[in-house]
Amino acid sequence: MQIQTTREDHQIAGLTALAISIHILESAIPTPLPGLKPGLANVITIAVLMQFGWRSAAWVSLLRVICGSLLLGTFLSPAFILSMAGAACSVLILWFARRLPGEGFGAIGYSVLAALAHMTGQFLLAWLIFIPNAAIWHLFPVLLTAALLFGIISGIIARTMCSENTPCKI
Repeated sequence: MQIQTTREDHQIAGLTALAISIHILESAIPTPLPGLKPGLANVITIAVLMQFGWRSAAWVSLLRVICGSLLLGTFLSPAFILSMAGAACSVLILWFARRLPGEGFGAIGYSVLAALAHMTGQFLLAWLIFIPNAAIWHLFPVLLTAALLFGIISGIIARTMCSENTPCKI
């Protein structure tokens, strides 16, 4: 028995591979604060959300975290747990946002929501499990501000890739 795949399946697989590659490249970028990364792989997630819908975007996001951690050697480490928490929160907020009535948020809105949810999920888990100290909350506004800025940048890139009338140019 052979599983039949579609052109869309192949496109999503290619986009997932691209998101994993970006995720791995970003891990090599030095950052001033732990957890502060541009999150450019989320551009791919938002592009997939806009072109193929939430379910495909969720798969891309979760596979990016799992496969990226396996390739980086961080699977089941604190970094993986935090990354998975952030991805789960961002996928969840995108699910809610896609179900709101009206025109939707657009690429920038979705990207900002996902970035803020990702950072919030990671931060809360880090505080609850790894660093249960009230002093860590002094970093939260800085990290949320960075997430907002990076979310806007990622959203602009995703919007540029995906116009409303044509498929994403990826």
